[in-house]
Amino acid sequence: MKEKIIKILRFFLNPRLLLCLGIGWMITNGWSYILFTLGTALQIEWMIAVGGGYMALLWIPATPEKLITFAIAVFLLKRLFPHDEKTLGVLKDLHAKAKAQWQKVKNKKAKKN
Repeated sequence: MKEKIIKILRFFLNPRLLLCLGIGWMITNGWSYILFTLGTALQIEWMIAVGGGYMALLWIPATPEKLITFAIAVFLLKRLFPHDEKTLGVLKDLHAKAKAQWQKVKNKKAKKN
């Protein structure tokens, strides 16, 4: 159990992945926090309205923002660091496991029908 937690922490605390997650976060919602903060500091109402409105959407539980952020981060990781075999290998393993699990679910559903 302890080894698994350490492995997960090493994966997420990888500087390359953290950089890509940061860029992905800025693309998906970081700009709204900046816009809201600048609008508040400079008293520009449209900045406050746009930034605040988008932030309100982000706090709705059903928004796929986290998934989109992670997808952008993986895309950037593949583009910016194509030779990072360790991190990309972990992602490929996770993708293969998820695909196999999804196939099991589909097979179970097909057997029921």
